[in-house]
Amino acid sequence: MASRTAFSGMPQFRLDGRVALVTGAGRGLGAATAVALAEAGAEVVLLSRSLEELNIVATRIDASGGRARTVVCDVNDTAHVRLELARLPTLDILVNNAGMNIPEAFVDVCEDHLDQLLRLDVRSAFLVAQSAVRKMLEDPDRQARGASVINISSQMGHVGAVNRTVYCMCKHAIEGLTKAMAVELAPKNIRVNSVAPTFLETPMTASFLASKQFREWVTKMIPLGRLGNTYEVAAAIVFLASPAAALINGTSLLVDGGWTAH
Repeated sequence: MASRTAFSGMPQFRLDGRVALVTGAGRGLGAATAVALAEAGAEVVLLSRSLEELNIVATRIDASGGRARTVVCDVNDTAHVRLELARLPTLDILVNNAGMNIPEAFVDVCEDHLDQLLRLDVRSAFLVAQSAVRKMLEDPDRQARGASVINISSQMGHVGAVNRTVYCMCKHAIEGLTKAMAVELAPKNIRVNSVAPTFLETPMTASFLASKQFREWVTKMIPLGRLGNTYEVAAAIVFLASPAAALINGTSLLVDGGWTAH
């Protein structure tokens, strides 16, 4: 009889019976993450400002046998966010993904752009996480089942970069928020981690990756020699959300091809 290996009792990577909320789910990394979570068995709540985009993602999930529902909401509208999350019957997973970037030189950053990024990338991320955790704590079985918050950060939350002072500041803030939440919420069996991608081919990066010079610089900075794609990052998110990552808390999973290893 074959001996039992250490892997035969490995925790499941499946998310069956779990409800996951993804912000910024209409396109890019958010859409890819929603699809991946659904493929892993989760019921996915898709949240963004565009019903048209959300319906495309929901249709794709439904067609593959998954379960999705849409919520049209601007994460900057705190009252609306709180209302929509309060309406959810339960919540097990939050992927705090909505964000933006406006690349420009430090001396040229205007107050309007500064306020836009701080409001969406920091303030809204904090308040969405707060509302989600309040919903998680309503569940009397939470302590036994656990929950997971995954804040989408960036490799720029670990390093600095030219023309990205505000974005780097915001993502460093998200890394700090992640660690503080993880310490405070661990006794409630709510794990909090971040995922920090490198440059991906998404609608948000399309404008500056259109520059041949910038694309070549990015590629040279990544030791693997290529940009990432959204599904490679979505796979990391599914892992952190799953029971397989039950002991991972308060860390940042860099999906950067080695950028920050320099």
